[in-house]
Amino acid sequence: MTTRRAALAAISFAALAAGAFNPAWAQDSKGTIGIAMPTQSSARWISDGNSMVEQFEAAGYDTVLQYAEDDIPTQLSQVENMISQGVDALVIAAIDGTTLSSALENAAAAGIPVIAYDRLIRDTENVSYYATFDNFQVGVLQANSLVECLKSRFPDTKPWNVELFGGSPDDNNAFFFYDGAMSVLQPMIDAGDIVIPSGQTGMDVVGTLRWDGAVAQARMDNLLSTNYADKQLNGALSPYDGLSIGILSSVKGVGYGAADLPMPCVTGQDAEVPSVKSILADEQYSTVFKDTRELARVTVGMVDAVLQGGEPEINDTTTYDNGVKVVPSYLLVPVPVDKSNYEETLVGSGYYTADQLQ
Repeated sequence: MTTRRAALAAISFAALAAGAFNPAWAQDSKGTIGIAMPTQSSARWISDGNSMVEQFEAAGYDTVLQYAEDDIPTQLSQVENMISQGVDALVIAAIDGTTLSSALENAAAAGIPVIAYDRLIRDTENVSYYATFDNFQVGVLQANSLVECLKSRFPDTKPWNVELFGGSPDDNNAFFFYDGAMSVLQPMIDAGDIVIPSGQTGMDVVGTLRWDGAVAQARMDNLLSTNYADKQLNGALSPYDGLSIGILSSVKGVGYGAADLPMPCVTGQDAEVPSVKSILADEQYSTVFKDTRELARVTVGMVDAVLQGGEPEINDTTTYDNGVKVVPSYLLVPVPVDKSNYEETLVGSGYYTADQLQ
């Protein structure tokens, strides 16, 4: 072994011992991809991370996967470290899509392409592509499911009493979910078929910072005590399963779910195991399934095309304006899930085993 090769081998071993990523020259690799995920508190993001690592490695890349536990400075530090360590591309699911501009200037200066993963990165030209689902359609599906449940569970009740919950205001997707849902619900509110007893509407009022289920539960506690002493809650628009669990905990705490006080219709998103089990128990009514394996596949394809000098597949060039540019995007199709189709959609696709949902 030459002196230089021995030195490189020693450096590579030291990096491995320290938990650092393997530089591209350390293996027969097509490059190293830095993957910045927001949190491990949601099973969904764990699945996203695992799917990307698996598929990037199958495509011949090394990976660095880091979670920031919903702490913005931590994610900034992680991204900056990946840039300084010389990753070949970055895939970022931003905690706050408005806070990365400076770091991404450094990525651009280093020639590192950036893919926004499921959450749009705003206020920067230094984001190459965006891989996500049709987020407006997610909201439409949630609202359609809510109305379907209201009609079946409360056929003799009108108007229906409904409360609205939004996602985190620092997540661009939350606005698409809300706007999609309101495209269905607002005409029914205007027609008097649905009423919002609290009067609380609009993302500036109903947003739930960091998608925190405990915050949603506390807000629902307050809504019930303030507005429902003499009326019954029929439904809650929830954009995410973690919020749905909090909302359901609140309503069960005041007696909903009894024979004389039916569970309100509660929607969700991400098909997380606790919420699927809740659906099977006739508590949460529905969720929206976003197959993270497919999102990872699209993302890996985008990165591979960029790094190999090709053009990635995109299917949307108009929707996602980040304030500086319209980011070329690939939008996947979300799927509504309830008790009638969970087995075919979630178990039949291999996303979960039947035992996981028992």
